[in-house]
Amino acid sequence: MKGYLSIELLSNLKQITNSNIALVSKKCIHLGQNQLSWRSSKENWSIQEVLSHLNSYSDFYHKVFIDKIKNTKHDNAKETFVPSPLGRSAWKSMKLGRLNNIKRKFRAPKAFNPTLNTTIIEEHAVRNFINNQDQLLNILELAEQVNLKKIKIPISISKIVRLRLGDALMFVIYHNERHIQQIRNILNHPNFPKKK
Repeated sequence: MKGYLSIELLSNLKQITNSNIALVSKKCIHLGQNQLSWRSSKENWSIQEVLSHLNSYSDFYHKVFIDKIKNTKHDNAKETFVPSPLGRSAWKSMKLGRLNNIKRKFRAPKAFNPTLNTTIIEEHAVRNFINNQDQLLNILELAEQVNLKKIKIPISISKIVRLRLGDALMFVIYHNERHIQQIRNILNHPNFPKKK
């Protein structure tokens, strides 16, 4: 199976994360509540719901990443990272297509779905998202010092299923990127409210 240079992989994930921070900082931080909570249809999420969804994933994964990296005995970084078949399948399903299109739609698990679990919707979703992504950049820095293959990360929907750290980082960051594209689509919608 094809491997990746660890340093290049982490650098690419940092670029995606910085791009996500830049878009939300530039386009969402000054929006009014009517804009943040606007939906193009009953089935579609608002910007506030999208960011709250991503923040709920950050709440789960970031703690796990930090704990596993700080407490590992595998503190010897390897030059290359090879995804597992399960890991590759997980992050490939999240990755945007060549045209930044969302290839496959998924139903978010109930605990992370703002339309089914309204308790996750945050008043300060935009600022919380930016803070979480800054933390994710720090996690990527820490990941440079450890073995991306040997550290195992439980996934949010099952404590039994574990992904290699490299796969889990790709899954989370491609998932973020996918939803930031969703926010771009909301902002570009012809009926999106132009004023606060």
